[in-house]
Amino acid sequence: MNFRGRNKVSAEFNMSSMTDIVFLLLIFFLLTSPAITPNALDLVLPKAQGKTTNVQQVSVSISKDLSFYIDDQQVSKNQITGRLQQLLQDSSEPTILLRTEEGVPIEEAVYVMDIANKNNYKIVLAVRPE
Repeated sequence: MNFRGRNKVSAEFNMSSMTDIVFLLLIFFLLTSPAITPNALDLVLPKAQGKTTNVQQVSVSISKDLSFYIDDQQVSKNQITGRLQQLLQDSSEPTILLRTEEGVPIEEAVYVMDIANKNNYKIVLAVRPE
């Protein structure tokens, strides 16, 4: 009588499935990790894909005729700082959503960004989805 089993189990370890998993993880982390540039402005430019956050507390809009609006109220350029300080004084994480029409000079957007920087406000530049 032959009591030996017909199916012999191989004692070798196959690394092909392990390398597949490692490469998939590598590709996943390369695609999902953001490129970090330490001294650059983190701006979202017009006509871009992205999501806007719902954390915004105040919206600052600049139209083509260089009219400034905070939420839906028109204000002069000199009143922006005081009005923002008034609206965001009780906020733990003050956030401004900056909306600029196409064709508005960059200096006007930078003016609002400078106000946000001086007062330690977080600023998000709104974009039009593609």
